[in-house]
Amino acid sequence: MCTCIALTQRGKFYFGRNLDLEYGFGEKAVCVPRSFPFRFAFAPAQERHYALTGTASLEGGVPLFADACNEKGVCMAGLYFPGNAHYFPAPEAGAHNLAPYELIPWILGACSSAAEAAELLRGVHLVAKPFSERLPLAPLHWMAADGEGCYVAEPTEDGMRVYENGARVLTNNPPFPYHMTRLNDFMALSPAQPQNSFAPELPLRPYGQGMGGIGLPGDASPSSRFVRAAFYAANSVCEEGEEVAQFFHVLGSVSMPRGGVRTPEGKNDVTRYACCMDTESRTVFYTTYGCRRPAAVRMVREGKELSVFSLPEREDVLYLN
Repeated sequence: MCTCIALTQRGKFYFGRNLDLEYGFGEKAVCVPRSFPFRFAFAPAQERHYALTGTASLEGGVPLFADACNEKGVCMAGLYFPGNAHYFPAPEAGAHNLAPYELIPWILGACSSAAEAAELLRGVHLVAKPFSERLPLAPLHWMAADGEGCYVAEPTEDGMRVYENGARVLTNNPPFPYHMTRLNDFMALSPAQPQNSFAPELPLRPYGQGMGGIGLPGDASPSSRFVRAAFYAANSVCEEGEEVAQFFHVLGSVSMPRGGVRTPEGKNDVTRYACCMDTESRTVFYTTYGCRRPAAVRMVREGKELSVFSLPEREDVLYLN
């Protein structure tokens, strides 16, 4: 369970997500310079590509990305999509054949815009090839965005479905068209105070702030998080210099505190980390469940070696006396 948001604030584009899981996957902040070679199971290698920075686990020196941005300001994240994601048993002639864990580096290594990414995604054929026997494939769908466009890619039995995403938000199940249709149920909500259209002859008036948003769903289900994130993202306003803080506040509206969501196995879903990609400075900011003070990693463009950083796990308190 996760939530991803693309947000333009004060003319600058930001992208990020909450990673909601009941366990860690060895996540690190990883910088991939232009000359680190990407090898793919079925596609030609990228010996040189756009530089990337994002969140990945490392397996045999290979970054398996959950989310990342490239030096051109194109961003991408994979989100859990169980019961709907479909991967094919074998490659298909004439398609872009990839293993699912290869999709983010393949797209971001090659694309200078989200529109270009969407065009490539339409030709992708995902093959059910895990990275290793001990790492089974995760069922995923993806959001790719830049300051000009936002797209969702969902692998189905009929092939890759790519949708333009005007809400600029993604969560999990059901498939993306359902989420966009459901937004119609909430079109009357507003951050402004409501007017009495219920019964004009009655002396009805707001008795507190925020009543224009009554009906905004507050539970942690994917469809409710989609609506809530879309509402706060669409109405986001920030002061100069507060863009990153504002982005984390929007993500905070759909974060998961421990104990609020329990899996069928009795484990607790939590927001293990939240990230904000500042595509102007090419910097990724992180908070984790145990540390709400942001840490930052700047993109490394040149070189052949990965730069890998552990995310802070304990609260870093700034004492004032």
